[in-house]
Amino acid sequence: MSPLRFTLLGYQAGLAKPLFLALVPLALVLAGIALWRALVRRSKVTGAIPERLADVVAPGVSLALPAVQASLYGLGLALMGFALAQPQCGSHAELTKRRGIDVVVAIDASRSMLARDVVPSRLDRARLELNTLLDELKGDRVAIVGFAGEGFVQCPLTSDYSAAKLFLRAIDPEQVPQGGTNIGAALLLSKQVFANADHGAKDKVVVLISDGEDLEGDVSAGVDALKEIDARVYAVGIGSEAGEPIPIVNKNGEVTGYRKDREGNTVLTRLDRAGLMRIAAETRGEFFHQPNGVAMGDVVKIIDRLQKSELESRVTVRYAEVFQPWLAAGLVFLVLGMLVLPSLHRRRA
Repeated sequence: MSPLRFTLLGYQAGLAKPLFLALVPLALVLAGIALWRALVRRSKVTGAIPERLADVVAPGVSLALPAVQASLYGLGLALMGFALAQPQCGSHAELTKRRGIDVVVAIDASRSMLARDVVPSRLDRARLELNTLLDELKGDRVAIVGFAGEGFVQCPLTSDYSAAKLFLRAIDPEQVPQGGTNIGAALLLSKQVFANADHGAKDKVVVLISDGEDLEGDVSAGVDALKEIDARVYAVGIGSEAGEPIPIVNKNGEVTGYRKDREGNTVLTRLDRAGLMRIAAETRGEFFHQPNGVAMGDVVKIIDRLQKSELESRVTVRYAEVFQPWLAAGLVFLVLGMLVLPSLHRRRA
């Protein structure tokens, strides 16, 4: 539920979590129930014993003490409920600056990424790598560029990592209109993403997640384009160098066969370690490969060391929290309620 804002005696006031206000009437209802039970108990005694003898025959049955205890408990719980609603009074403007770098993740969406030489598949491992990056970034902007036979912007530069994860889940090699693998096109498109950014960061990073098999396009043109803007490529290799067939998967995720070339031979796909290492070296980046783990943690460490630029400045309104006095008063009333015994007989015992 969104915060509740209003003006009180000329001051900006509000409740950060107004849903907790429901505890206030609940506390009063509980106090009323306790008081009603005390009345019922007293009426039963006076119904069986003459009222003038009630204090003599049943001196422990008191109406005042349970009423006082119920009132203290009810008031204490009501005040604590109001404190949980986080009352705020007074506000001030504050300039907030966000610093970071721009990161474009170029993720391979070709059909070779369906190979299962890593568990559960190369594409799922690539998604895991990117999700790890999104979980570790702190204030940086990230964009996602997918590529197969051509590149496409899956997610523009954003600091909303949850939205980026939604775009990531939508990548499907079977839905890519043009097959093949064109790393050069992905690198050229990454440069364009940087060029279109508002308040671009000084340090720019391209994280290339791929098996490295470039079957078409000009990788050199893409590398030269990134070198012009001093962007570094950190390549994360996915797959093995032994060779793996590319499965044909139905809608239920079951393998129904393997892709073959025009001569009917089963197509094998391999990790091109040398190609990815060359791309990273020419842009002053690095190559990472973890066959049985996640390599993105090492990439994040490098990103954290890069120079952060001011990406965004905005004026935000901060409200002063005043829940502490209400919480303290509620605790005081609860403690007082515990000290009040509902029966005179117990006190004398």
